[in-house]
Amino acid sequence: MSATPLLVPAVRPARGIRRLLRRVADGRAGAAPPPAPSVLGVGVGARTEDIDSLYHHRRLELVRLAVLLVDDVPTAEDVVQDAFTAVYRRHGPRLAGLDDPEAYVRRCVVNAARSVLRRRRTVRSYVPPRTPPAPPPEEEVLLREEHREVLVALRRLTVRQRQVIVLRYWSNLSEEEIADTLGLSRGTVKSTASRGLAALARRLEEAP
Repeated sequence: MSATPLLVPAVRPARGIRRLLRRVADGRAGAAPPPAPSVLGVGVGARTEDIDSLYHHRRLELVRLAVLLVDDVPTAEDVVQDAFTAVYRRHGPRLAGLDDPEAYVRRCVVNAARSVLRRRRTVRSYVPPRTPPAPPPEEEVLLREEHREVLVALRRLTVRQRQVIVLRYWSNLSEEEIADTLGLSRGTVKSTASRGLAALARRLEEAP
């Protein structure tokens, strides 16, 4: 199946990639997109007053982010739960000492996803990789063919490229925010995004 113009458009590819990543994440997480920040009463960059409010307003969005990084919903949910637990233990229910709790939790989620991927690589270096569990029946309904192609293409990128592409075109973070989240320089983020986007486009063009 050839790539559709939406997947690899000639003009403004970021919009198409981001739209597809959101559709894929929505399908994998099995729920409608979260309300916009203005509807929630939490502006972009604004401080969320306590961890309960942050969990209520941002959990689903963070699970969707984690799904795109670790490939399966149960692991993504565990990653987000562990991140919130760690934040609670370190900063308490009022998130004392955090200027931007949302960015801090997002970094925790990305770092936890990295740990999951490292553990998987370690296990696979000593034992044969296990056959992935069959997708649930509803996944065939939730994901159209091009969405499955995007997930397959994302898995074939390097870990760093995948993280940068997901954070840039799904989470809509700036280069500075991605650099802060991943502990990279802005130049590295920019070059990685460029190479990752080109590689993703090639993978999609190669799809049967």
